Amino acid sequence: MAAGPNAYDLVVVGGGINGAGIARDAAGRGLDVLLCEQDDLASHTSSWSTKLIHGGLRYLEYYEFRLVREALLEREVLLRAAPHLVKPMTFVLPHSPEQRPRWMVRLGLFLYDHLGGRKMLEPSRGLDLRAGAYGAPLKDDFAYGFSYADAWVDDSRLVVANAQAAAERGAEIRTRTRCDHAERDGAGGWAITLVDGDTGRPERVTARALVNAAGPWVSRFIQAGLKVASKHRVRLVKGSHIVVPALYPGEHAYILQNDDKRIVFAIPYQQGRLTIIGTTDLAWEGEPGEVAIDDDEVAYLCRVVNRYFTKQTGADDVVWSYSGVRPLYDDQSGNPSAVTRDYVFDLDAPEGEGPLLSVFGGKLTTYRKLAEHAMAKLAPVLGIDGEPWTHDARLPGGEIADADFAGFRDALAARYPFLPPAMLERLARAYGTRTERILGDAGSLAELGEHIGGDLYAAELDHLVREEWARRPEDVLWRRTKLGLFLEDDAAARLRAWFARNEQPERLAAAR
Repeated sequence: MAAGPNAYDLVVVGGGINGAGIARDAAGRGLDVLLCEQDDLASHTSSWSTKLIHGGLRYLEYYEFRLVREALLEREVLLRAAPHLVKPMTFVLPHSPEQRPRWMVRLGLFLYDHLGGRKMLEPSRGLDLRAGAYGAPLKDDFAYGFSYADAWVDDSRLVVANAQAAAERGAEIRTRTRCDHAERDGAGGWAITLVDGDTGRPERVTARALVNAAGPWVSRFIQAGLKVASKHRVRLVKGSHIVVPALYPGEHAYILQNDDKRIVFAIPYQQGRLTIIGTTDLAWEGEPGEVAIDDDEVAYLCRVVNRYFTKQTGADDVVWSYSGVRPLYDDQSGNPSAVTRDYVFDLDAPEGEGPLLSVFGGKLTTYRKLAEHAMAKLAPVLGIDGEPWTHDARLPGGEIADADFAGFRDALAARYPFLPPAMLERLARAYGTRTERILGDAGSLAELGEHIGGDLYAAELDHLVREEWARRPEDVLWRRTKLGLFLEDDAAARLRAWFARNEQPERLAAAR
């Protein structure tokens, strides 16, 4: 394998879900791996998703049967690998006959039930929405519907868990480190210049192979950072969500058909206190890091949910919104909603020169399989024999017996009876079996150190800096947690002060 200082077998550019998944898989096969990310882990697309692990019911209309089957199979894998981050969720689909006939929806759900070998989730069924909790929030116009099962995920924490798994197998994870440029070194590898985002200091490393998993920046990096040719292009599609006070009680979600043939989800969020509504699909031509929701998108999402729910919502009810750019493979489709969510690899491996693998497209649900396929592409050119290994491997925090999250949470409550129920639920969901690394032998809230605000204490911050590469307040508030939704201004100020006091060089080195 790679020899010498700053020499790696594989450098992965991009700290979203695909980059983190590839780094994990490669490190587990014994490669010396470096992952660099110009911002924080999951800073962009991978933390601004609809937060679903799903096959993609609507993709059946575009005959994407292979993609849907792979995603449904991966749904089962992730439910076992990270039962704290990935949880089953029931989706209610009110029937709107002017959009799709009932037989078509029923056929689609039949295929959805059977394409992926469903084992852990309930089958779909028809619903009488005139009776029962599922129909109670809906207008009387919707008398019949369906239910089916998919899964919800904490998307940004899924990225962090994969980065942790990679690091624990020897990978080096560097956040706020930009890959400025790379060039083939004439010796069968790559010479790569990294730039520290805080100091501006450049560093030169070498790698036997390079993976471009830069997401929305994948094409730009090929052209500007690598100066190589590729026939593939990425197509940027903007997706926006709004978050409003809970539209209904319960842990189930709704999938709403709109008159433009698109669908919009309404999903319970933050222990049922809020509802996520999304998403839009709009072509995006601007800078990927500067995307934001606009008034028309807010009006569109409100219009869809107001068509279905008795409780009406408007722009004044929006407590938060977020937008992301999906880096989809450009298949030349004229409709942004119809652009494939499948992934495509571009392997550039001239004889005797360093291989480059660029990743186009993909979706959150299939990231593990994407990583496995990426390594299958790289293995011959790197001369490695490592077998696929991630299918049955748990992610950090996911080592929960029988994937029984409820049983795990109850055992945690018995060990730490002083924890308020909402705090217990949040910590257990975020950290799984690693919650005990935060709580240790504490017997009271006071023993968790400085109280920042809400249910955030210094013990959690120490863990996030030490083991999860958190370096700034926003890393904590909007990616490792979503406490930015609830902390008061004075608590946010205390958090900034804590980071100012604790931003020591040795702590940053430990976080790397």
